[in-house]
Amino acid sequence: MSATPVNNRLPPPSFERESRPYDHTVPELAKWEIYRLSEDRQAFIRTLEEASSKRILQESGDNLTDVLSKTVFSEQERTRAEPWKVDPPNERRYWKRQAKLLATQSLDEDEPTTAEEAAHAILHRIVRRYADEIVGTFKIPTFRFARRFLTFFFGRLLNAADGRTFTSLFSKKILLQEKLLVRGYVDQVRKLSRKGTVILVPTHFSNLDSILIGYALDQVAGLEAMAFGAGLNLYNTGYTAYFMNRLGAYRVDRRKQNPIYMTTLKTMSRLIIQRGVPSLFFPGGTRSRSGALETKLKLGLLGTAVEAQRARYQEGRDDKVFIVPVVLSYPFVLEAQFLIEQHLRREGQDRYIKPKDSFHSLRSIMKFVWGVFSKGNEITISLGQPMDVVGNRVDEDGKSYAPSGRHVSTREYFRDQYGKINADLQRESEYTRLLASRIVERYHADGIVLPSHLISYAAFAILERTFPKDDLYALLRLPAEDFYFHHAPLVEVVEQLRDILLQMELEDRVKVSGELRNPGEKIISLGVDSIGNYHIDKPLSYDTRGHIVSDNFSMLHYYHNRLSTYNLKRKVRWPQNMIGDERKE
Repeated sequence: MSATPVNNRLPPPSFERESRPYDHTVPELAKWEIYRLSEDRQAFIRTLEEASSKRILQESGDNLTDVLSKTVFSEQERTRAEPWKVDPPNERRYWKRQAKLLATQSLDEDEPTTAEEAAHAILHRIVRRYADEIVGTFKIPTFRFARRFLTFFFGRLLNAADGRTFTSLFSKKILLQEKLLVRGYVDQVRKLSRKGTVILVPTHFSNLDSILIGYALDQVAGLEAMAFGAGLNLYNTGYTAYFMNRLGAYRVDRRKQNPIYMTTLKTMSRLIIQRGVPSLFFPGGTRSRSGALETKLKLGLLGTAVEAQRARYQEGRDDKVFIVPVVLSYPFVLEAQFLIEQHLRREGQDRYIKPKDSFHSLRSIMKFVWGVFSKGNEITISLGQPMDVVGNRVDEDGKSYAPSGRHVSTREYFRDQYGKINADLQRESEYTRLLASRIVERYHADGIVLPSHLISYAAFAILERTFPKDDLYALLRLPAEDFYFHHAPLVEVVEQLRDILLQMELEDRVKVSGELRNPGEKIISLGVDSIGNYHIDKPLSYDTRGHIVSDNFSMLHYYHNRLSTYNLKRKVRWPQNMIGDERKE
């Protein structure tokens, strides 16, 4: 990055520092909170059963039987219509028995006979079954093996990719942290992890996110392992289940949407945060199908962080829960084609055929890693500005500051009119919405824009501008092979967008990579090279005549969407004659 910056303003040092591994904040794995939880698993499950049952009884009131009936019915339907290999062998029989007990008010010997006692007994059995399924374990030997294996796997592939051939597989050592970059408020997050409990809330673009974040936090940022949710479907595969069962993941079954299961899951999250276990969950809920940064977050697990903070204050504790937004910036995304086609089919109904997600192919993963590293690309994991559970910025000492800059006490947010710390679920739901809004703001402010993001955004915006009467689906039906982007207008648009982003960076509304401080020609070259590495149908590439072309406008739309929520197009002065038509030449 030897080119002269477009302006004299440099980004915060933490976003541009040289990548280096940190020492671990807690070197002894046996002192990690996730390990202590695992060692106390059975006692924790009993606590979870008690707390979840109490919450369900409070919320259901006199309607407990109705809640049980709906739960049992939905579970019977699930086991009939959508069985999984990972389900217990007696799953259908279990739920059939619960239905019988509920219908007969449990007249079996040694069972309670009143309707209320029967309902309470069935509730406890169901909650205990869910709790035992959800709560994971953490085995130190398995963690150490996974750490060594991932270091070897990524490191060897990186060496080979750097040499452009698998013959260099065991040649010179290339440090993974030089390619898997952890940027942002790393030092502050490390300090806060010693003062309270850190909750990471990342964006979600790929199924590789959890692996890459977990590995980078351990081997680069030096943080403790975090509890994280893993879809129960991942346990259908033997080797995946083996590791998931031993690396601190708690199981999430998205087939189960009944209130008893959801309450048990959220109570588990609250209790582990309250206990002090650092956690990671994706508040967007699932991978971004469109490729855009999340703007609407799911509030369920976020709300558990708010409740855990209030519960700590009720216990007389002062330690805080810190929320850290995390943004992953890939030069290209492994499952991009599957995701955008799924998104377009959902939005456009019958205009798209549902594709097959081939993520689980080991060959596709290796090809992806090779594609990232073989052209000097990097994956950036940005730790955003930490905040408290109501969205206030916190400093490295854990002190909270309102948007006005005034120092505030988080404890005061949980007092009632008489000055007592109390539970108020309606109030806390408002805090959760406020927190979600602030997380979305920091996703945009702390996410690092790469050349591939900028060039894709510019190219698709030019396409839209050239055919203003066409809606999105009409644009996507255009024959991509017949068009190319005129070079000079593309450079002009890229440079305008670059300058807009650099100004926004001054206002703390975005972060840009050092590569975006280059002239437009260089940004285009870098962006096209990186985004064209992996996909068969390349979003952008050079043809034999040196024209910039797209093989697939849907893919170009996906990568364009990474900047779509910044509303940049209204600030561009559009040049003339931006697209060439090869049919007329």
